[in-house]
Amino acid sequence: MSKYKCIIFDCDGVLVDSEALSNQVMVDLANQLGANITLDYAYQHFKGNSFSACANKISKLTDQKLPDNFEEQYRQKSFQRFKDEIKPIEGVKDVLKNLEIPFCVASSGPVNKIELNLQLTGLSSFFQKKTIFSCYTIEKWKPDPAVFLWASESMGFRSEECLVIEDSPIGIEAALRGGFDVFGFTAHDYKDELHKKATKTFNSMNLLPELLKL
Repeated sequence: MSKYKCIIFDCDGVLVDSEALSNQVMVDLANQLGANITLDYAYQHFKGNSFSACANKISKLTDQKLPDNFEEQYRQKSFQRFKDEIKPIEGVKDVLKNLEIPFCVASSGPVNKIELNLQLTGLSSFFQKKTIFSCYTIEKWKPDPAVFLWASESMGFRSEECLVIEDSPIGIEAALRGGFDVFGFTAHDYKDELHKKATKTFNSMNLLPELLKL
C-alpha cells in the first residue's frame, strides 16, 4: 500500500525518451548561429528548462537576437525527430498499466508536444486531457512549483499526498518548493546531480512499484 495518493510524472525523460532528440535539435540550431556547444552542454544547461530560458542562453552565447522564427524552427525539427525516433522510457508502460492510484503528467512543454509524444510512444491511452498539465497553460515554468500545485489541486489532492517523478535538477527543485516528495529518475543523470536533492532516486522504471510501497 503506497503512502501516496497520486503520482505526478514529468514527461520528457520520465515517460518518453525525448531528451537526447530535443536537445540535439537545440544544439544544431544554436551552432548554426555560432554557439559552438555540445549535447553535454545542452544536458547541463537546457534540460528541464523552459524554451525561453534556453533561447535566452543561446542569444547570450551568440551575442545576437535570435531569429523571429527560432521557436518555430525548433518545434518543427524536434517534432519530426520525435515522429522518426522517439520511444517510451523502458518499463514505464507496465508501471502505468499496474498503478492503483491516480496519476497525471506535468511538463514544461506545450500541450501539443506532450500529446504528440504520448501518442507516438503508445502512452496516450493512460492520460486524458484533464490529466495533462503544461507550464504553457499557466505561463509559469519550473523551478516555480506552480504546474505541480495546479496538477495536485486539479487531481483533488494536497501536495503532501502526491509524489512527483522528475529527471532534472530544475524539476526536483520545483517539486520541493511546492512541498512534494520527489523521486529522481537517474537513468540519464550523467552528472550524478539528482541524489543530492531528491527524496529518493532510482535508475529503472521497473523499480518504481516497489519504491511506492515503502
